[in-house]
Amino acid sequence: MDNFNRRRFLEGTAGVAAGAVFAPSVHAQSAPAYKPEKGAKLRVLRWSRFVQGDIDQYMKNVAAFTAKTGVEVRVDNEGWEDVRPKAAVAANTGAGPDIILSTNDDANLYPEKLLDVTDLCEYLGKKYGGWYPACEAYLKPDGKRWIGVALGAAGAMLVYRQSHVKAAGFDGVPKDTAGFLKLLQAMKEKGTPAGFALGNATGDGLWCNWLLWSHGGKLVDKDNKVVIDSPETLKALEYAKEMYATFAPGTLSWLDPNNNKAFLDGQVSLTNNGISIYYAAKNSKDEKIMAMKEDIHHAPYPIGPVGVPTESHLFFNQMIMKYTKYPQAAKEFLRFMMEKEQFDPWLTAAGGYIAHPLDAYSKTEIWTSDPKHTAYRDCVKNMRPAGYAGKLGYASAGAGADFIVVNMVAEAASGSKTPKEAAERAQKRAERYYKV
Repeated sequence: MDNFNRRRFLEGTAGVAAGAVFAPSVHAQSAPAYKPEKGAKLRVLRWSRFVQGDIDQYMKNVAAFTAKTGVEVRVDNEGWEDVRPKAAVAANTGAGPDIILSTNDDANLYPEKLLDVTDLCEYLGKKYGGWYPACEAYLKPDGKRWIGVALGAAGAMLVYRQSHVKAAGFDGVPKDTAGFLKLLQAMKEKGTPAGFALGNATGDGLWCNWLLWSHGGKLVDKDNKVVIDSPETLKALEYAKEMYATFAPGTLSWLDPNNNKAFLDGQVSLTNNGISIYYAAKNSKDEKIMAMKEDIHHAPYPIGPVGVPTESHLFFNQMIMKYTKYPQAAKEFLRFMMEKEQFDPWLTAAGGYIAHPLDAYSKTEIWTSDPKHTAYRDCVKNMRPAGYAGKLGYASAGAGADFIVVNMVAEAASGSKTPKEAAERAQKRAERYYKV
């Protein structure tokens, strides 16, 4: 855990006894008394599943909620790229879903349009061992009130074919960026290249944050001053050019589904992704793909010149829109879904695809039932928020939604712009959001 995360964790759990923060057990807490409104009906908009077990168990939990409360719940599923604009329209028009499951710091685009859920988050935090620091960074922007309930994150780790890594002359993925580049070059020479998304991919484009941070670059400093046009960024972009030279063709247009398909089709042997590739291989009806599961391994990103891990993962939040006619029913729905009786089976059914936001769930069996799951367990615990190193808000959310860092890396890596030109363009684009 880096200094940012350690500090935020201590701040965020100051009211919890030190021995309880990391305790695996659930602590007795009186649940808030949310009484669903008479005739309440809820509509939930959430991102589509990449793992079938996720949506299957989620809908079982929804049915259990309806059976318990009598509140009818409609769930609509959309792609990540489609949820964001639909959520923005709903916030601006004051009409639409009651609850929206969105990504990264989208909640900070319209915090005044979201229901205050501080009471619910404080209850869950005290009962389940404390929220991880990134959850507070994303959903408690003023340090006082929560504007959403953290759901977790789709962890982004390196997914690779172990046999192809060994054939390239390596026992595993090197732990440093210099060694990692040598691995990519060797795999390219063997005809088993890597591939990382360089299109506007909501989740899989986050590897560009790792690239930037690992070399000491960042979009903004702690005072929200845009500093992306820096010597550290230029070093990261030069490294990106060398990485890109080893990639399979087509990565400039890759969105979130593309690297999954390319990996399972044998076009690439190393990529960044959630556990969904491994999950798909384990559950495939295709014997060729199913046989691949034994060869699939996971590893954390290598550490760059900064000397510390710089993880970036796709954060998930749950927002209750302030316009809802049924705020009590909506809060009760999220409380019910986050309780151990529902949340633990959901984590398990998702096969490790979603990393938990509350420390008590680190002991969920899914993280040790298969050793290949364990790499994803601490993703939320260790992640930096996408707006690092500044304060999250309208600017960070807007800059993230505009894919400024991803576009900069794609331009420099592909040679359409020099690293300096790409960094200068990113600087100007970011300054439109972070107005002085």
